[in-house]
Amino acid sequence: MSFAASPQDLLTAYEAKSAKAVPARGEKFFNAKHGKEWSCASCHDSLPNHETKHIVTGKVIQALSPSRNSARFSDPAKVEKWFKRNCNDVLGRECEAQEKADVLSWLMTVK
Repeated sequence: MSFAASPQDLLTAYEAKSAKAVPARGEKFFNAKHGKEWSCASCHDSLPNHETKHIVTGKVIQALSPSRNSARFSDPAKVEKWFKRNCNDVLGRECEAQEKADVLSWLMTVK
């Protein structure tokens, strides 16, 4: 069962499992390739504050920045589903809580 959350609620939960998030580290992580072909920015753009298209499928991806898309990071189950799927594509593994915290903290600053 999912419940409504805010990006800050999720960030707090990730930080409880790691250390304090660092937005600059999240931005670097988001834009870097990690030994795989794609980065997060491959599909979401380096400044994810607008609609983009998936690099392979061409499917529309709504803005990732919570300030531009209030539905983002409001359903913890969906957040975990997409982190799991996308981290596997980018890293070849699931993201750690620290990585999620850093990326989310940066996304919360993107206007």
